[in-house]
Amino acid sequence: MVALLLIGLVTFVGCKKKTEPVETTKIEQKAEAAIEQTVCPVMAAPIDKNYYTEYNGKKVYFCCPGCKEQFLKNPEKYIAKLPQFSD
Repeated sequence: MVALLLIGLVTFVGCKKKTEPVETTKIEQKAEAAIEQTVCPVMAAPIDKNYYTEYNGKKVYFCCPGCKEQFLKNPEKYIAKLPQFSD
């Protein structure tokens, strides 16, 4: 009888299982990592994060200053090669 009362009480009150909130920063970091640019869109060489420009609100990295200049002449030519602009 006591067991039935305990089961009824747990069922009535419910199990108050604590859940930890999801950290949005980790989710955002994973999303950014998934679209991180690692290759220069002009020369297809590894990027140097010292050379970049902002285009449509997103950073575009290059391997050297010359590639940055080339990109700025005709950005649309290189957008398809950039993961941060693929949707």
